[in-house]
Amino acid sequence: MIDRYTRPEMGRLWSLENRFRAWLEVELAVCEAWTRLGRIPEADMAALREKADFDLARILEIEERTKHDVIAFLTAVEEKAGPAARFVHLGCTSSDIVDTANALLLVRAGELILAGLAGLLDQLKTMALLHKGRLMMGRTHGIHAEPISFGLKLTGFYAEFSRHEQRVRLAVEGVRVGKISGAVGGYAHLDPRVEEIACGLLGLEVDPISTQIVQRDRYGAYFTALALLGGGVERLAVELRHLQRTEVQEVEEGFSCGQKGSSAMPHKKNPISAENLAGLSRLLRGNALAAMENMALWHERDISHSSVERVIMPDSTILADYMLARMTGLLRGLRVVGENMDRNLAASHGLFYSQRVLLALVDSGLERQRAYELVQGLAMRCWDEKKYFPDAVRNDSLIGERLAPDMLDDLFDPGYYLRHEGLIMDRVFGGGQDT
Repeated sequence: MIDRYTRPEMGRLWSLENRFRAWLEVELAVCEAWTRLGRIPEADMAALREKADFDLARILEIEERTKHDVIAFLTAVEEKAGPAARFVHLGCTSSDIVDTANALLLVRAGELILAGLAGLLDQLKTMALLHKGRLMMGRTHGIHAEPISFGLKLTGFYAEFSRHEQRVRLAVEGVRVGKISGAVGGYAHLDPRVEEIACGLLGLEVDPISTQIVQRDRYGAYFTALALLGGGVERLAVELRHLQRTEVQEVEEGFSCGQKGSSAMPHKKNPISAENLAGLSRLLRGNALAAMENMALWHERDISHSSVERVIMPDSTILADYMLARMTGLLRGLRVVGENMDRNLAASHGLFYSQRVLLALVDSGLERQRAYELVQGLAMRCWDEKKYFPDAVRNDSLIGERLAPDMLDDLFDPGYYLRHEGLIMDRVFGGGQDT
């Protein structure tokens, strides 16, 4: 899936070369810690800083023989670094390096995702304020309910993605931990200060207690946050798909010159971006389940989680980043068809005023059930006979006995439905928003 919404920096982050670079970053941080504690001579550390490196092809060649990627990596580094390489991996187990490097990669991926979220939030806010007051039909069960504004609809999505941003940020902090605690987490051949110094150099917190690994509830929270984010993208995508239906056509995805919608029907313009995004969210949910399945490992660690993470770590972060960029692009190119919003408001013959009439009758002293039956009867007749509901209300003698003509004029003002729009937007965006 390579297009203008695929960010190369996220792809590079998860390249095999960069994965080994993260391992080397951790190994050198551990060596720096040992040097500060006097275990590694400064001259050897200087040699490691200068020479510690690897050749990717050489790692893969060695791994063919060893069937162990960390050993292959260490062997390749030793060939480059020379005698000082004897201090690399001192007291460590493979997961000390792999899990601490995973933290670096997941945090960096999370920061890219948070940047994408910021862009989507900016776009939603811009559009919400632009379409403040743009009256449209609100729907429940897919059926006309009462009017809202397109600005309020987008404000609701902004509020949701703000919550996604909080969850993703919290999940990123949850995986911002390293462990350099040895084969079962007890520092048998390590000094806990090594872990503290190395993690500090890497910008990570120390996991307060680890086994051979960092526990995978942290990963479960991370990938669940991404899955919830994907669900938010899907909810917005489904909304846009429904609003693009021919019978509704209140918005349209951008359609570029030369673009084709169907191999058979030249007239077609389909909501392909929204449909693609709805589908991709399913992958994020599936990967989140896999991450939760990884939580229960045997004793201090088994290897059943490793193969899963080699797939879901790059796939979910790349997908989340892609989905945010593509949804932002979809919104930037979205055409809002105001005349169709007006048309659809009129399509149900003013029936959306029914609750206003009901409440006015109750306020006049009529029993609620009697008022409901009266208004419902009028509404059903107007729907069946395609008559304008406000006219039927004005012509009804029973209602006329209770509600004066000037009161009815007030009841049938569509602007009434947006009288708290500014309040809601202020609660979401903060006060002083442009009108």
